[in-house]
Amino acid sequence: VQLQASGGGLVQPGGSLRLSCAASGIILDDYAIGWFRQAPGKEREGVSCISSSAGSTYYADSVKGRFTISRDNAKNTVYLEMSSLKPEDTAVYYCAADGRFGSRCTVVAGTLAGFLYDYWGQGTLVTVSS
Repeated sequence: VQLQASGGGLVQPGGSLRLSCAASGIILDDYAIGWFRQAPGKEREGVSCISSSAGSTYYADSVKGRFTISRDNAKNTVYLEMSSLKPEDTAVYYCAADGRFGSRCTVVAGTLAGFLYDYWGQGTLVTVSS
């Protein structure tokens, strides 16, 4: 199983980016797919998730209303559309798959349960700066 995150880059505050998570060896629609981010010196944060079979979605409060997660089953790819970007969105963004078949987004203590995710992409850097 391989997940490939891409689409990061340098963008000005208020700008937009679309991240992609392409997979091989796994059908993304069968699993919950999450996007996580980690900024320098900070803990990893669960940003968004989409449950298997394009079910429920989850967004961290910090990105709610600005980020949208979606899935293209024909391309076996999950996207994270990011708009109204802020400097505090600067981080390495990772996509990950919850390895339980038919999984749904699981939130523990108010945050996306990263410990449930078995497969991780390599990360793509998003820098929001003027």
